[in-house]
Amino acid sequence: MEIVIASKNPGKIREIQEILGKGVNLLSLSDLSLDIELAEDGERPRENAGKKALSVSALAKRPALADDSGIEIEALDWTPGVLSARFGGDIDYKKKNQMILELLSGLPVEKRKTRYICVVSLAYPNGRIETAEGMVEGVIAEEPKGKGGFGYDPIFYYPPMDKTFAELSPEEKNRISHRAKALCKIKRFLIRGQESWEKGKGTEAQRHRGTEEDRSQESKDRRQKAK
Repeated sequence: MEIVIASKNPGKIREIQEILGKGVNLLSLSDLSLDIELAEDGERPRENAGKKALSVSALAKRPALADDSGIEIEALDWTPGVLSARFGGDIDYKKKNQMILELLSGLPVEKRKTRYICVVSLAYPNGRIETAEGMVEGVIAEEPKGKGGFGYDPIFYYPPMDKTFAELSPEEKNRISHRAKALCKIKRFLIRGQESWEKGKGTEAQRHRGTEEDRSQESKDRRQKAK
């Protein structure tokens, strides 16, 4: 099954492919030579994920998957949230992480609560869309740890495993992460949605062939009358 992934983040694309497994072949925008700006101007992750999935699906004329995820920190009034990717401006995540650590400097562990949230949308060219959400709670670490993952993973400490997300192996992270939870929920729509879409394509093709045949017959009738 082929699905276009509405993302330009290589780390995210790799992680989604690992979670969905071999039964799903993710195509990137570059694989299809699609040059599209993926705007994330919604007020909520659900808005952004849905808009991206629908836009890419309509353009690629095939199913598209999009997600919008972020980190929410209690001490920062549960921000940056939907603005996580833009937090601190146009700087890399090493600097974003450092900014958060400085903002929370001196706070005890009970005031460093955080959560990762993820909304995944699966859209089809006919406008059908399915959406699922996932969340995982943790604590902002006092310093970055680990070399795996991406984004805020080095400072997202997960108490049940006594590690930051960046210290987890891909297999460990993909069992418990916010994105894994959302994608596991969306999986149940994949086969059913694909079958429905393929059936719709077949019906459309039949209608197209029927229309062409009708036009051909009408042309023959006109030629006969002209004789």
